[in-house]
Amino acid sequence: MVTSREPEKVFHGGGIDAAVAYFGGEFSGWLDLSTGINPESFVLPELPLSLWHRLPDDYVLQAALNAARGFYGADGQAPMVAAPGTQALIQIMPLLADTGDMAILTPTYQEYAASFQRSGWNVHSCTAIEDIPAHVSVVVVVNPNNPDGRYIPAKQLLNLAGELGRQGGFLIVDEAFADVHEGASLVPHAVHEPLIVLKSFGKFFGLAGVRLGFAFSNPSIVEKIAARLGPWAVSGPALAIAQAAFSHDGLESFRRRIDERREGLSAVFARHKLEEIGGTALFSLVQSEEAYALWEHLAEQHIWVRKFDYAPNWLRVGLAKDQSDLKRLEDALSTFKA
Repeated sequence: MVTSREPEKVFHGGGIDAAVAYFGGEFSGWLDLSTGINPESFVLPELPLSLWHRLPDDYVLQAALNAARGFYGADGQAPMVAAPGTQALIQIMPLLADTGDMAILTPTYQEYAASFQRSGWNVHSCTAIEDIPAHVSVVVVVNPNNPDGRYIPAKQLLNLAGELGRQGGFLIVDEAFADVHEGASLVPHAVHEPLIVLKSFGKFFGLAGVRLGFAFSNPSIVEKIAARLGPWAVSGPALAIAQAAFSHDGLESFRRRIDERREGLSAVFARHKLEEIGGTALFSLVQSEEAYALWEHLAEQHIWVRKFDYAPNWLRVGLAKDQSDLKRLEDALSTFKA
């Protein structure tokens, strides 16, 4: 367990501009497999000009929130708030309670530690729920986890939330990668528990550029988050896109295509004897003694995957959009010499 107050520099997937600057080529010629974003963007609806011309009317916001409740399995009146991306919500989480001790299940998305540390919290990095110190008031769990896909059952998380609630704290569960896994969400419990559930719109729908996220919790916490965000936090076009996507009748086939891409990725790794040690439906985590050399080789072929300074034997690889991109990855693996 590591305790820290000093925020570290955070590295993410993406950043093709940096890859181009170092390895060369044209931006359009790179294959970006470094993120956990669905490579298939959901179909965009036609948007009336008024959505661009005016501040978002309340009926636009409420339509999006109601559609989100239905999609995420929440009660029709469940307290929730929309934000310009989950990242904006992460910046607010440390401000919802007095600073003290909190814990994060690691390794995971590093922005949580950075955000809490900047706000003066003492951050405990724990590898299992059993390692969480008894005196912490806030715990963050990404479920399923990024990058290893670790999944903690709902009952265990609800027990943890109850323990935190009894000492005036709460549990934050980030479900950015849960949408492909039906029935895995804690959203239905959020209104009744000392619990905040964060949802990312862009990962599942392949529309990260929309910058949209949601928080579900009890009325008191939702009001605090909304006050921090202020009015008109999310654009009218983003809300309208979300409302249309959540209500679309093609979601089942959209979800099935994600599964098919994931199966194709695993098949490529199996053929090249790359060991998969985790992941979710939207990405795979592979382990190799030659991980850095493989990362560099792929980058020289203008294929961008995610490496980890804290785990030099790991590479995270996202989904290929089509068979052409998958073959490009396989061809590059075929020419790799350890």
